[in-house]
Amino acid sequence: MALPPHSKRGFPLARATAIAAIIILALAAWFFTRPKPVFVALVKAERGLVEATVSNTRAGTIKACHRAKLAPPAGGQIAQLRVEKGERVIAGQVLLELWNHDLQAQERLAQEQLKTSIAREREICTVAEAARRDAGRAQQLHAKNFVSREAVERATSEAEARQASCDTARSEIEQSRSRITVARAGLERMVLRAPFDGVVADISGELGEYATPSPPGIPTPPAIDLIDDRCLFVSAPIDEVDAAAVRVGQSSRITLDAIKDKPFPGKVKRIAPYVIDLEKQARTVEVEVEFAGPLKDAGLLKNEGLLVGYSADVEIVHNARERVLRIPTQTLMEGKRVLLLRPDGVLEERKVTTGLANWEHTEIVSGLSAEAVAPAK
Repeated sequence: MALPPHSKRGFPLARATAIAAIIILALAAWFFTRPKPVFVALVKAERGLVEATVSNTRAGTIKACHRAKLAPPAGGQIAQLRVEKGERVIAGQVLLELWNHDLQAQERLAQEQLKTSIAREREICTVAEAARRDAGRAQQLHAKNFVSREAVERATSEAEARQASCDTARSEIEQSRSRITVARAGLERMVLRAPFDGVVADISGELGEYATPSPPGIPTPPAIDLIDDRCLFVSAPIDEVDAAAVRVGQSSRITLDAIKDKPFPGKVKRIAPYVIDLEKQARTVEVEVEFAGPLKDAGLLKNEGLLVGYSADVEIVHNARERVLRIPTQTLMEGKRVLLLRPDGVLEERKVTTGLANWEHTEIVSGLSAEAVAPAK
């Protein structure tokens, strides 16, 4: 049977349709699987401040300028606790008292002995004054030949003896006063007072417990831990390589994990005169940085919520240059190279000479002008 006339033309048409479909699928596959274009964020080299800084190798710690772990000078049973944890106290305030009834009795006894000595001194010295007057009258009578020489000598000897007794009685008064001073000193040893204004951080004793000072070489828990939180500073370890650039008085920035995104101004107040050598740790130098500016006000310190013991980091500025050409440090690649955007839109690699640098900016000494550069990848 003969084929229809149009069948000879249908085969090439179907073939062309299939080829077109394959081309379309290939183009679609390429379009959807093609690599995405790389977007580059450009930054402009500009003039500004560049600081050379030194940072701590391990976390620093906020410490109080005054902190005392207190214990009574003498041992004894705690009879009174006058403060509680977290309570603010003033210098000289009584914190605790040990049992001291025996010492109080000794002071009262010394007071009574003083009264007795004063009364006895008044009696003896009155008699001595009378004997002195009698001796004087005997001298006058002897001059008129009314009494013998022997009577005058007896009166004079009696006056001298009475005066000696008077002097002895006066010395006994001084001894009584000294005994009172000794008794009061013993009482003071049983009372623990605040050496400065501060807040009671911890109390390790309870009523009725026995408190004792630490013997030499045998540390014992203090009865009261007192902190003066009106003055705070940061103690931070600086690597021995960087410590040579640090000087007392240099400005710094203090950051705390507990207070995010809020640096505090600071100033180096002390550099330890020795290197700390701990096993399995880098050798470091302890540097103390005090809070500067308005934070010196105790009220502001309290409002900021700074607590003793917070971990802190310090960034000490040991050199700075203003109005120098700088770029963000992250745009600098290895070998001191940057990617420069040319007018034709192509990135060109260029080598530069750098100066001061920190985590944020790097000074460009040569190799760039105020041109756009791309961040290093």
